[in-house]
Amino acid sequence: MKTALEKLMRQGLSDQVFPGAVLLVARGGSIVFFEAYGRANIFSQRPVTRDTVFDLASLTKPLATTLAVAKLCEGGQLTLDRTLGVLLPEVEATPQEGITLRNLLEHCSGLPAYRPYYLVLGRIPSDQRQDALRMMLCKETLVNPVGERVLYSDVGFMFLTWVLERAAGRRLDELTRREIYEPLGLNDLFFVDLMGASKPTSFAATERCAWRGRVIEGAVHDENAYAAGGIAGHAGLFGKAADVYLLLQWMLDVYRCKIGVGPLRADTLHRFLGRNPLTGRPLGFDAPAKEGSSSGRFFSPKTVGHLGFTGTSFWMDLDRELIVLLLTNRVHPTRENERIKAFRPRLHDQVMKIFFPTECKLQASAG
Repeated sequence: MKTALEKLMRQGLSDQVFPGAVLLVARGGSIVFFEAYGRANIFSQRPVTRDTVFDLASLTKPLATTLAVAKLCEGGQLTLDRTLGVLLPEVEATPQEGITLRNLLEHCSGLPAYRPYYLVLGRIPSDQRQDALRMMLCKETLVNPVGERVLYSDVGFMFLTWVLERAAGRRLDELTRREIYEPLGLNDLFFVDLMGASKPTSFAATERCAWRGRVIEGAVHDENAYAAGGIAGHAGLFGKAADVYLLLQWMLDVYRCKIGVGPLRADTLHRFLGRNPLTGRPLGFDAPAKEGSSSGRFFSPKTVGHLGFTGTSFWMDLDRELIVLLLTNRVHPTRENERIKAFRPRLHDQVMKIFFPTECKLQASAG
């Protein structure tokens, strides 16, 4: 097993899929592979270690924002079918007023995928940017009718940030830290507050950013999250592989009713991790596509995961109790490097062939 995965990861380095990476594989509640590769920064030649902190990018959506929504739903402060018009009086009489939290989590809100808000926010004093961003959100038009089509949307998760902070009365980073991470003893999952003191740690570098005029290290790569101060619901979470894994393993254990302690109940996780048959998506998480998935060909239908733009990903097979966590800095030094798109399915197929060879042969012959 180790030889095959080592060979594939080192091939990824030599093929310049990424300058550095950490791969962690766990099965049945035990880590069976956990290794670091390459460079955290190609200019300083600093190596990646198992303790390197990665910009998790859009893993923020399931591992911070979605879990915070689940926590507030469990406590009764929010309900999934409540609309933005009720939750945020500022959006009354706007196209967004009929969007529900469920729509936002399932990416069928009708909101656009992306807007470069940072180009405007960057010219506004930092203490006024949150208000300015929310004014721009209120002016957004819908690109599809609400609930009609799945369109993965950063903008939708910016609305979720606003909803969470309004309902909880505290900022997203504080909410997730106190309600999710600290109860689980996770000290190495955090947001970098660009307006406050930095957390001293060893970060993997990301892009040489033309907009910011430097290589980004220790600050969020996503421009909109950066312009908003680093605390955002669509991107901004940083973490070490070990803590990301511990969070995933806790979710898996609660989901399978192996443990009954922690920030969320089993029924809540079943509700959020189960797929909606109409959209094909869990709430806030992703699921493997029928064809061309980054998870490869062999994960079971009961699988959840997510990708991050910086080169991060996780896939968790709920039936087979398998977790594959890949953290890389593939955007270092440029986002134009997209070799990871072909690498991810190869890696996941290799993992599945190691642990479930018979099932893989059967699926391959049937397909």
